[in-house]
Amino acid sequence: MSRRVPQPAVERIVDPAARPLVVGVVPGQPALVTLTAARWAAATRGALHLAFVDTARYVVDEQPDGSVRHASLDPDGADDDWRTTEAELRAWAEGVLAPTHVPWSLHYLAGRPDRALTHLARAVDAAAIVVGTRAPGTAARMRELLEGSVAVHLAHHQHRPVLTVPLDVVDWSQTRSPWGR
Repeated sequence: MSRRVPQPAVERIVDPAARPLVVGVVPGQPALVTLTAARWAAATRGALHLAFVDTARYVVDEQPDGSVRHASLDPDGADDDWRTTEAELRAWAEGVLAPTHVPWSLHYLAGRPDRALTHLARAVDAAAIVVGTRAPGTAARMRELLEGSVAVHLAHHQHRPVLTVPLDVVDWSQTRSPWGR
C-alpha cells in the first residue's frame, strides 16, 4: 500500500508570528545567512534554531525535540572530532548573534542536510527554513551537480517556505542562459 505524501496547502501554512526559523549553518559560512535569519526572526518575534548537519556522521535515532543521536561513518576514526566543530560553531554564533538579542540555539545534526533540516523544522514547528547559496566556483558547481542543492531538495520535499540567502551573485551580462543574455 502506497502512503500519500502530505502536500503543501493553505491549511498547512505555518503562521510566522512568534515561530522559530531553522537556519542551516556550516563552518566558514559568511555571517550574512545567520544575520538575515536573525532580522526575520526579530521582525516576527521568533527564535533561531541554527543547525549544522555533519554528512560524515549518520543518525542513530531522532528525538521529538529535533535533536539526534549520531555516530561516525568511519568506524576507525576518532569519535570526538564533532565536539570541536560544535564548540567552534557555538562560539562563532555567540559572536555573530550577540548584538541582535534574538534567542537562538545550536543543533548538531547528522546525515543528509535536507532531511535533517526538515526533521528539525517539523520538531520545532518552524515557520521557514533559511539556507545560504553555495560559494561560486568549479568545485562548488561540481558538488551541487553530484549532491544537488540543499535549497532545491528542501523546496521539493517539505511544505515550509525556504528562504535562500545569496552569498555571491553573477553579473547578468556575464551569464549565458537558454533565454539569451
